[in-house]
Amino acid sequence: MKTLIVYATKYGSTEKCAKLLSDKLSSEVELCNLKLEKNIDLSKYDKVIIGTSVYMGRIRKEINEFFTNNLNELITKKLGVFQCSMSQGADAVTQIENTFPKELVNNAVAKEHFGGEFSFDKMNFFERFIVKMVSKKDNNNQPIDTSKKISNISEQRISEFAQAMNDA
Repeated sequence: MKTLIVYATKYGSTEKCAKLLSDKLSSEVELCNLKLEKNIDLSKYDKVIIGTSVYMGRIRKEINEFFTNNLNELITKKLGVFQCSMSQGADAVTQIENTFPKELVNNAVAKEHFGGEFSFDKMNFFERFIVKMVSKKDNNNQPIDTSKKISNISEQRISEFAQAMNDA
């Protein structure tokens, strides 16, 4: 059995999660960054896992294009979907349902929110400013420290997702 993990990332968190996930899968795994590769032969894979970052409420355009171009073939595969963002709890679950086409979510054997990261060293001034303003609103006016990377990536959720894909 062969598994493909396709992903799109802005700052590298989704790529990091895709690599952590690939180490936990029992089948032969191929990773594909959709920013670098567009033409993928899905017929070579029994399982397909799709991962995307969610930034400012939107998924990566590469993922949208991938869905559009491959939806009919994707729904014939054992499918997993994950996203990376700083959302938590019910907001993260809702975001998954709103991020991926319903046909994919309904056919997925695994779906999960892995968490996310703020990599301030990779952000421009405007992006750091927005994160600071939003975090003040969410954290009772406590300023966020933009000199450090902030991460809420859950290795436990990645492991549980991998187990569901291994069992499929």
